[in-house]
Amino acid sequence: MRDPKPRRSHALAGKLRKHSTCLLLLLLLWFALSLYLFISATPPAAAPLRRSAFLRSKARALSATTDGAAPPVRIYVYDLPARFNSDWLAADARCARHLFAAEVAVHQALLAYAGRAARPDDADLFFVPVYVSCNFSTPNGFPSLSHARGLLADAVHLISTHMPYWNRSAGADHVFVASHDFGACFHPMEDVAIADGIPDFLKRSILLQTFGVQGHHVCQEVEHVVIPPHVPPEVSRELPELEKVRRDIFAFFRGKMELHPKNISGRFYSKKVRTELLQHYGRNRKFYLKRKRFDNYRSEMARSLFCLCPLGWAPWSPRLVESVLLGCIPVIIADNIRLPFPSILRWPEISLQVAEKDIASLEMVLDHVVATNLTAIQKNLWDPVKRKALVFNRPMEVGDATWQVLKELEVLLDQPQRKYVGSWR
Repeated sequence: MRDPKPRRSHALAGKLRKHSTCLLLLLLLWFALSLYLFISATPPAAAPLRRSAFLRSKARALSATTDGAAPPVRIYVYDLPARFNSDWLAADARCARHLFAAEVAVHQALLAYAGRAARPDDADLFFVPVYVSCNFSTPNGFPSLSHARGLLADAVHLISTHMPYWNRSAGADHVFVASHDFGACFHPMEDVAIADGIPDFLKRSILLQTFGVQGHHVCQEVEHVVIPPHVPPEVSRELPELEKVRRDIFAFFRGKMELHPKNISGRFYSKKVRTELLQHYGRNRKFYLKRKRFDNYRSEMARSLFCLCPLGWAPWSPRLVESVLLGCIPVIIADNIRLPFPSILRWPEISLQVAEKDIASLEMVLDHVVATNLTAIQKNLWDPVKRKALVFNRPMEVGDATWQVLKELEVLLDQPQRKYVGSWR
């Protein structure tokens, strides 16, 4: 008779193998499930992209539900320590009124904006209010930008170490204002601005900047919106009935016009354009050209048919806005300039552009406009909708400059993703 023990041991071994296999499968299943949950819960590393897909989807959803009364962008305004903004304003009231004051105006308008996000978790975008143009330390009374990069870097360090929102996108959904000559490069001289470039920590962010040119330029190689220079809002109310104003000055310009435009820095101011204006038309009675400062110069603009807007150090000038607000046709002499809010303003219908090399033909160009389409240009120019689009009201009003900025930001939010390097042209 055969011993039954070996048969029982074989059966036992089979059962153990079967249990071991099941246990191994359960362990593998548990490991796979744990790995999946870990990966799905871990935020992705900041990819070299302008903005994440969830931002674009939120913008589209908002666009579908808005009634059109206000831009459908939920923007959170950081409450930074006073040393980044209000201390500068308290030190000098000019900070809120000069041509670079868009940084103050946008901040104050957004604080009173009913559609801004009360909680950062609800925001599409984040506004970082740092006033870099309030340091009136230069002899001529203009702001010094020497502290700008350090102040901005401190602000970014503060928000990135105390809140999670900067780090999740490497700043791609954060908005700053750069309302001075060469915008995101934060220097008033073009050659130095180009050499310095855009600070690395801002290269994924969105900049609101007055500087804009057609084609490639180092200082606009960042996502940005071109905004108008700041002009006090009351200027738009100085002439309520533009069509009744007596315009007894044919062509007007008051400002810096050097007989020898090469200054102490070795650079040529205005690329010598203003000097050529003075040389060609300084004794021409149709041209009202003045070099000396006059505080009430806007009253002269209001009497003028054409207001000359030549470039200075940078292509843009507050004269662009002042001319439109006062019903004087802007004559833009700044090659390749990019102007703010072209979809609503349609600059070719409300202004003239004359190439820098054609200064000698300027009088002939203006005479031709008077003989042909002057009335049509003036009618477009005096449209209150266009004038309002250039004014930073506080609080914001539907259709004004801050409102237009929010509309432009909505467009940026809903654009397809772009690669970070070399994405904007």
